[in-house]
Amino acid sequence: MKTLSLSGGEAVPMLGQGSWMMGEQASRRADEMAALQAGVDLGMTLIDTAEMYGDGAAEELIGEALGHRRDELFLVSKAYPHNASSDRLARSCEASLRRLGTDRLDLYLLHWRGSVPLAETVEAMQALKAAGKIRHWGVSNLDTDDMEELVDAGGDGCATDQILYNLTRRGAEQELMPWLAENGIPVMAYSPVEQGRLIGHSSLSEIARRIGATPAQVALAWTMRDGRVIAIPKAGSVDHVRDNRAAADLLLSDEDLAALDRAFPRPRVPTPLEML
Repeated sequence: MKTLSLSGGEAVPMLGQGSWMMGEQASRRADEMAALQAGVDLGMTLIDTAEMYGDGAAEELIGEALGHRRDELFLVSKAYPHNASSDRLARSCEASLRRLGTDRLDLYLLHWRGSVPLAETVEAMQALKAAGKIRHWGVSNLDTDDMEELVDAGGDGCATDQILYNLTRRGAEQELMPWLAENGIPVMAYSPVEQGRLIGHSSLSEIARRIGATPAQVALAWTMRDGRVIAIPKAGSVDHVRDNRAAADLLLSDEDLAALDRAFPRPRVPTPLEML
């Protein structure tokens, strides 16, 4: 599995596993647990979740499926903005740890920006790190001006910015992603296949057929094409996980990338960061 270094220097898999909307249906639980376990077997050991996902149900699923393999994992969770204050973040973190069945998170993120001052959130994150509850901290859904404010507020230890990024959501390429690269902060891309909606795009299907891959594999490989983006697709079945894993080894040619640029051109002017 290819790796990418966080801003602190630690290497993590470029292809991980998301968990949005997992753990919410009893009828799918066995398949979802098997998918998570298979993904870890295949080297997709970065597992992303959040207290928001099913009100903690995704965290509980991950804890049940992978708790016995904790030392193999790089666990990521996220806190609600209203829980990102100095008096609430520690409680949210403890609740996530309890649901995940672990004593620490490898990475803890502010899910999106709310009314709590960024400086207060930075201070609370650093306190959790000092207490050994988290190993790294970062943010999600913060645009360029937010990131600049974060650094000014003492947040130069931010390990990543998790954003919505895929072939149809390329606005971040104009300003945010260059700023992150300049500051040594990698991107973590959620919904890299646009929750499956990209699969039916005719141009993507045509390119996939030409190179002998699936549309989802091409979309994932494109997201990871320059070695600076961590992709965290969700998969609810073992077969789906295996298909995703193959994308990490798919090399797109200059011709393929040019065709994708024509089919999915990035905005020509700065565009506000989108989020789901």
